[in-house]
Amino acid sequence: MNILVIGNRDRYEKFSPEALSNPAYEITFFPRGTAEDALISRAGGAEIILADAIAAVPGTLIERMPRLRLIHSEGVAYDKIDMRAADEKGILVCNNRGCNAAAVAEQTILLMLAWLRSAVAGDREVRAGNQIAMKERKMVEGITELGSCTIGLAGFGDIAKATAERLNSFGCRLYYYAPHRRSVDEERAYRVRYAPLYELAALSDIVSVHAAVTDTSRGMINAAFIARMKQTAFIVNTARGEIIDNAALRDALIAGKIAGAAFDCLYPEPTPGDHPLVDLPASVRDRVVYAPHLGGITTESFRRAHKNMWANVDRIAHGKDPVNIVNRDARPRR
Repeated sequence: MNILVIGNRDRYEKFSPEALSNPAYEITFFPRGTAEDALISRAGGAEIILADAIAAVPGTLIERMPRLRLIHSEGVAYDKIDMRAADEKGILVCNNRGCNAAAVAEQTILLMLAWLRSAVAGDREVRAGNQIAMKERKMVEGITELGSCTIGLAGFGDIAKATAERLNSFGCRLYYYAPHRRSVDEERAYRVRYAPLYELAALSDIVSVHAAVTDTSRGMINAAFIARMKQTAFIVNTARGEIIDNAALRDALIAGKIAGAAFDCLYPEPTPGDHPLVDLPASVRDRVVYAPHLGGITTESFRRAHKNMWANVDRIAHGKDPVNIVNRDARPRR
């Protein structure tokens, strides 16, 4: 079985060493961003591509790989894979759905608490010798407990559900939006209420973004959405940067239309220092918290992802259907 890996070899050596030593697999590694001609020159006959979740797998590459049967995201996201080309060629696309749900849920709550408790600014002020001054100021300004917040989950997949489970222990009021409303039993299980998107914006003290990147979700958090938010509310994004309209959110932050934001991810990635949501005026900076897209990359989530990914490789090798197929209408090659 010939396999092309587009991604970091070190991760595979750490999380799936048994697969790398399997004599049934002939594996060729290339870093993300390698030119297409280089991929084809050494791995054009591969039957499987294992791709970093933010590595592009364009239709032109798919067209040039006649033996290709499976493209597998190393993560949950698969928006960098040309799904139309895969469908047309009968190539299955799989992801590692759910593998990082617990990890990203933890990161989501971390960012909520970091914003509410001014964690970044507080760290800076203590280091500068201003501990008491900041403490006195925050007692006057006020600190909101997470448990008193109404939280709107924009998207309701595995990560949003894991987040809801954890937020329930804080006593938060939870709403969710998804293109298709969930069953009454599911809503009860997660103690959430459905709200249309703009109603969710108006209800929430914290909007937590959990939508997958699709043609309809790109830019979903836009000027019209933000205009319906409370001035005291803030946005947390641990999904994908493409869900947010960068210019609209920048304008809202500078104008004080919302209280702030916390990001685990921004678009584009890698994120440049002059990004419109990073290079903000000094008056805004303490109202925004950043993390370098760490939410889903825990040791445990990578172990789960690689275990699932190589199990799917084995299924393909033995003529079986893999799990977590995201393009079930494709007619798989045999």
